[in-house]
Amino acid sequence: MIRYYFRFTGRVQGVGFRWTATRAADMLGLTGWVYNSWDGSVEMEVQGDEESIAEMIQTIDRGRFIQIDNIEKKTIPVVEDERYFDVK
Repeated sequence: MIRYYFRFTGRVQGVGFRWTATRAADMLGLTGWVYNSWDGSVEMEVQGDEESIAEMIQTIDRGRFIQIDNIEKKTIPVVEDERYFDVK
């Protein structure tokens, strides 16, 4: 199990990004959270297996109105006993 912090920039707010992320996380059994930041970016922490996280990012990127211009990614400590993926 691994956990990543992501920061997405581009056309990522007001386009269903958080809904798409939540739906993908639920389908793939991932946990964490997603948040619209004040600067127009979207921040997200996601935890699970590497393959499922990669599939989640691909699903988000295929969103009809979503256009990701840049992704920042950092490995962060796993959160024990986390059970859900939430919108903050």
